[in-house]
Amino acid sequence: MGIFSDAHVCQCLSRLATQKRHSLVTSSGGRHKTGLQFVESVLSLARGLLQLGLRNNDVVAISAFNSDWYLEWILAVAFIGGIVTPLNYRWSFEEARMAMVTVRPKLLVTDESCYHWHSVLRGDAIPSLRWHVSLSSPSSDVTNKCNILTAEMLVEQSVRFGSMNYSFATEGAVVICFTSGTTGRPKGVVISHTALIVQSLAKVAIVGYSEDDVYLHTTPLCHIGGLSSAMATLMVGACHIFMPKFEATLALKAIEQHHVTSLITVPTIMADLISSNRLKQSWKGNDSVKKILNGGGGLSDNLIKDATKLFPKAKLLSAYGMTETCSSLAFMTLFEPVLEASGTSLQMFAETNPSPVQTRGVCVGKPAPHVEIKICNDGSSTAGRILTRGPHVMLRYWDHQIPEKASNSSEETWLDTSDIGFVDDHGNLWLVGRTNGRIKSGGENVYPEEVEAVLIHHPGVLSSVVVGIPDPRLAEVVVACIRLRENWQWSDDSSECPVQSNEPFLSCTILQNYCREKNLTGFKIPKMFISWRTQFPLTTTGKIRREQVRREVMSRLLSFPSNL
Repeated sequence: MGIFSDAHVCQCLSRLATQKRHSLVTSSGGRHKTGLQFVESVLSLARGLLQLGLRNNDVVAISAFNSDWYLEWILAVAFIGGIVTPLNYRWSFEEARMAMVTVRPKLLVTDESCYHWHSVLRGDAIPSLRWHVSLSSPSSDVTNKCNILTAEMLVEQSVRFGSMNYSFATEGAVVICFTSGTTGRPKGVVISHTALIVQSLAKVAIVGYSEDDVYLHTTPLCHIGGLSSAMATLMVGACHIFMPKFEATLALKAIEQHHVTSLITVPTIMADLISSNRLKQSWKGNDSVKKILNGGGGLSDNLIKDATKLFPKAKLLSAYGMTETCSSLAFMTLFEPVLEASGTSLQMFAETNPSPVQTRGVCVGKPAPHVEIKICNDGSSTAGRILTRGPHVMLRYWDHQIPEKASNSSEETWLDTSDIGFVDDHGNLWLVGRTNGRIKSGGENVYPEEVEAVLIHHPGVLSSVVVGIPDPRLAEVVVACIRLRENWQWSDDSSECPVQSNEPFLSCTILQNYCREKNLTGFKIPKMFISWRTQFPLTTTGKIRREQVRREVMSRLLSFPSNL
C-alpha cells in the first residue's frame, strides 16, 4: 500500500476505545455514547457493509442532517477502504442526482431530510446505485416500495469476522467533497486520509482542541470546514454535541445545557447567534465557550466586538481556506481573552498585530505549519496568484487524473487557489481578490473584495457586494450594493438628508467621498451604489453568490434605464 498506509482516519478509534472508554464522546437526539460504544458502533457498521458487499474503492453517498450516525458512517466506510461522498441535503434532487452520476456511488444513505427523493430514486435515476439505506425509520410503505434498508438491518445481519483492520482506497482517498459552486457547477474534490489528518493536527495545534473540549456541531458535515473540524476534535477525544441543523436559539440552548467549549462559525452563523441572544431575557452559557473558529468569510469589526461580548472567555480565530486544500490554509487570532484579562485591551492587541483590513487587501494571518505558499506574479506588483502545495492539497478533482497545475516547472505541482494576494514582511498572507471575480474597468483590474473591505468599515454599512456591469466606454463599471445598518436611511439625493428624518443617512456621494478618505484608488471607487433591502444570496457555507447579485443588478438597471 506504500505511503498511504502511514495515515488512516480510523487510527483515532484506538484512542477512543481505551482512553475515552467510559467517557461521553457523542450526544445526539437523546442518544449518548461513550468512546467504547462509539467505536463498537463503527465496527459493527463496517462489518455490516462488508457483509452487504461493499468493497475497496466503492463510493458511498450520504445526504443527511448532522448526527452521531453520520460520523459513524464516515468512519465505517473509511474503515473498509470505501470513499464517502457527503451530499448537501439542501440540494434539489436534480442537483444531487448530477453529483451522484459524477461520482457513481454504490450505496446511498439518507434520513428524513431527503424523504422527497424517494419517489424519484427508483429506476435508472442513478445507474451505479445498488443499495439505499435510511438512517431514520421511514414508514414500512416507503421502505417496501423503494426497497430501502436501515442501518439496524445491516448491523443485525452482519457476521462477526475475526480481527478486523482498516483498509485503504486507491491513492489513499477517503472523501469526495463538493465545492460550494459559487462560480459554476460544484466539483467533486478528492481528499486523502493524510490531508484530513494533517489538517486536523494543524487545528489541534493552532486552535487548541483537547480531550476536555465539548464541541458543538454548528455547520454541516457535508462541508469541508465542518468535516475537518469534526475529525480534529474526534482525534483528541473531545465530546461531540450534535444538532440536526443550525438554528441560533437551539445552539444557544445547547451551549448552556452541555457547557459547550468550542464551535465553528461563518459570518451568518455568528450574526444569528448575536441577534438571537439579544432576544433572550437571560443566558448563562457564554462563559463556557473557550474556542471559536470562523471561516467562510471574514468577520466585520462590529461582529468581532459583538462576538467578544457574547463569548468573553473565548479565543476567536479566523481561518482562510477552501475545499481543494482540505479546509484551512491560514489562521489569524482576532481576540485573545488572556490578553484582555492581563489588562491588555483588544485595541492594543490589534495594534501589535497586522490590521485585518487595509486598502491593499484583507489580512488572513499566517499559513499553518504544514502549508507552503507561493505568490506568482509578473514582477510589476507584490500581489499575484496565491499557490500552495503540501500534504493538505486535494489528490485531484473526481474524474481528473491529476490536480490542476500552476507552476512553470514540470517538476513541481502547485495548486492555484484562484485568489490574488501577497505575503508581507512578517509572513502574513493578504487577500486582494479572486481572479474569477475581477472587474476590468478602463483597462484596470478591480477586485470586489478590496472595495468591500473599505465599505464595511463605514458605521452605516451592514454588508456590501461589489460587482461589475457592462459599459460601452470602460468595458465595465464598478457598482456597489449596500445593506444599511438598523436606523440608517438611504437618500437618492446625494446632498440632502431624507425629508422628515432625524436618522443618519447614506448616499452615493457620501460613500464615494468615504472611499476617497480611505485612499481607495479612483478607478476602484464605485460609480453607482444600490440600496439592497434583503439579505444577499448566499451558498450553504455563507459565501456570496456574486454572479446572482450581478444578474439582479442588471435586471434592476434595465427596469430603470435612467440609472445607467
